[in-house]
Amino acid sequence: MSIFGKLLKKSSPQQGIVLYYLIAIVVAFLLLNLPFVHKQGVSVSPIDSLFVAVSGISVTGLSPINIVDTYSVFGQIIILVILNIGGIGVMAIGTVLWVVLGKHIGIRERQLIMLDNNKDTMSGTVKLILEIIKTILTIEFVGALLLAFYFYRDNPDLKNSLMQGLFVSVSATTNGGLDITGQSLVPYAKDYFVQTIVMFLIVLGSIGFPVLLEIRAYVRNRVSHFRFSLFTKITTTTYFFLFTFGVLAILALEHNHAFKGLSWHQSLFYSLFQSATTRSAGLQTIDVTNFSDATNVLMSILMFIGSSPSSVGGGIRTTTFAILILFVINFNNNTEKSAIKVFNREIHVVDIQRSFAVFTMASLLTFTSMIIILATEKSNLTFLQVFFEVMSAFGTCGLSLGVTDDISGLTKAILMILMFIGRVGLISFIIMIAGRKEPDKFHYLKERVQIG
Repeated sequence: MSIFGKLLKKSSPQQGIVLYYLIAIVVAFLLLNLPFVHKQGVSVSPIDSLFVAVSGISVTGLSPINIVDTYSVFGQIIILVILNIGGIGVMAIGTVLWVVLGKHIGIRERQLIMLDNNKDTMSGTVKLILEIIKTILTIEFVGALLLAFYFYRDNPDLKNSLMQGLFVSVSATTNGGLDITGQSLVPYAKDYFVQTIVMFLIVLGSIGFPVLLEIRAYVRNRVSHFRFSLFTKITTTTYFFLFTFGVLAILALEHNHAFKGLSWHQSLFYSLFQSATTRSAGLQTIDVTNFSDATNVLMSILMFIGSSPSSVGGGIRTTTFAILILFVINFNNNTEKSAIKVFNREIHVVDIQRSFAVFTMASLLTFTSMIIILATEKSNLTFLQVFFEVMSAFGTCGLSLGVTDDISGLTKAILMILMFIGRVGLISFIIMIAGRKEPDKFHYLKERVQIG
């Protein structure tokens, strides 16, 4: 048995997920160092190649190098493959390979698939994965066709149009944030068709795979008594609340700043796109350095929240944010347990505990990272630049205030760790660190402690 096989056999499911993602990063790093991946005469340092590999697998989009100036067409195709591996999920890709090779998918593999997709049961895991992959690839294909056709109308170069359409579609759907224009989507700042298509792709990738599958089942079955799950109701409500809030807040904050003198529709589309991209996408139609400090702080918080669980994005996730807010709203100091009631259901106490654990660990990770970077970085970065970059990495978003290519090796390492944890998921990370504990065999007397 290989060393990896022995490690996997001895590891917990959470440790197994981390191992698989680490292997995926190593494979991505090796792929990015194949012959003909870089343009002629271009050399990339190992740490920058590793950074791009981690950014691709975690579908973040932060990059210390310019993709279009560094990688050949072959290299760009490799990056598309890496983005799909990261976006769809390492275990999902592994499942397809197992099915194709005729390998038996045992209990151990089903546990890993279940964990990687935030499922509570192993029932139907393989079918779920195949449905997710089919759905995501269909979305990417349709998006690529629409964009390639549109790009061809402006520039009748079939090869370039197809590559551009495919890259934008995959990057948007996987929320990868990487681009081959060198300017993200800034060249299409006044092109509302491209922006609308890309925003739809971002939403479809980050709203959560279970939501997409439930909507598809609803449309296919066309039954009036179809009941959406509580997860779908909370996820979609929170997602679109954050999106709407982001649009209105950016409009208000930049009305007399970055949007001054612009038409109402241009200001609106700038706000729509930047609010959508903070879920986890990282693409942009305006240089975010043009925004005020208040807007960049707001966008940092939105990136920290991130996208939905079981999606391509990172952050603490929309459901965590929703449960925290609902807990505060439903809190009653006169009872030992404040039940969270929403959509005629009650949230399980375990999910409440997990939400607080995720928020606490995420806060500790991000703020500790900020302190270390501010204490060691020699590039004279401002607090806002570090705050923005850290939240972008943790939320696997990829937006940047233009400092990624100037930072030190230590800062790059910290951002890579944050991107990795953001993609693997904090629940898996927390359980991996803490380990599984045996149930308590006894309890001590309880005593109240003053709070607040």
